[in-house]
Amino acid sequence: MIFGLFFILAIYLISITLLIYGFFKVKRYQKTDLEPKTSFTIIVPFRNEKENLPILLESFSALNYPKDLFHVILVDDSSDEKFQVSGFKFQVSQIDNIRVSNSPKKDAITTAMHHVKTDWVITTDADCIVPENWLLTFDNYIQQNNISMLAGAVTYNCGNSFLDHFQQLDLTSLQGATIGSFGLNKGFMCNGANFAYTKSLFENLNGFEGNDKIASGDDVFLLQKATEKFPKEVHYLKAHGAIVTTKPTENWKGLFHQRVRWAAKTSSYKSTFGKFLGLIVFFGNLSFVIGFFLLLFGIWSYPIFVIFAFSKFAIDFVLLSITNQFLTKSRIKSLLLSSLLYPFFSSTVALYSLFGSYEWKDREFKK
Repeated sequence: MIFGLFFILAIYLISITLLIYGFFKVKRYQKTDLEPKTSFTIIVPFRNEKENLPILLESFSALNYPKDLFHVILVDDSSDEKFQVSGFKFQVSQIDNIRVSNSPKKDAITTAMHHVKTDWVITTDADCIVPENWLLTFDNYIQQNNISMLAGAVTYNCGNSFLDHFQQLDLTSLQGATIGSFGLNKGFMCNGANFAYTKSLFENLNGFEGNDKIASGDDVFLLQKATEKFPKEVHYLKAHGAIVTTKPTENWKGLFHQRVRWAAKTSSYKSTFGKFLGLIVFFGNLSFVIGFFLLLFGIWSYPIFVIFAFSKFAIDFVLLSITNQFLTKSRIKSLLLSSLLYPFFSSTVALYSLFGSYEWKDREFKK
């Protein structure tokens, strides 16, 4: 048992070390003084977001980008109350989602695609805020690189609660793994709240065909299809000026269901590297949980558990620190307590996602 758990830990340490190496391989990008040329359509699927949408639209108004070079399409997925759009200097339209699959968000993006007249599409979520140089940074990178898909970073606008700090640590780890995988030329994960691609690429990939029965994954499945067919045209935008900010969930139940939704799609990954890394992270966290109970029942001695836990936390801390420095430039709060709780939370989410249902936008979904 001891040797088995330490063997898993060794593979885990190697995997995270590779992600750290990959993180540094992705160079930071700084926008230049290029004249904006790229026309974007910003697609925002939403459902019952009347409090968040005005804030997002205000951040669009503050964009340092020509208003005639971007168009916003809001896709209403059966909201209880219609959202009224008016008074904006940029072009914005609102359409109703046409449901044809088990995935509301994929349907929303597919519906919006019929109205897209620009070469580039960029998606974000209704509860987000975009920085003023968001489109300008994307535009500059697109002009300087021959690409068809570009993934960006997402972080939380956190308060002072432990729940917020815990979510920030969780998201930071996911962002670190995302950037690291791109640096290893194995990009398999991204976030639809900050994700751009050409309309022609979407059409060449036949959109979400092949995974439209899975409720989530409008981002990762499209990314994995793109990296499989056009690996050199898929990049990561590691630029501080293009980081989108979103809101953490308000309670533990909401967080649990959100993470179950994210985890439920892992078994359907096309990326072998993504599946392998997902298993390694799962067993790495599960081994900590098992080790804790072995210590509790006196099977493991205290020094053995300390060595095991310290080794895992040390390598995690390195990836978390470099990622957090890029995302927020502020220290990670409640790090020790969050790190102790995270393996239990993560293992429970992973196991539950194999057979359990989850709630999303007041709807229940099954795997």
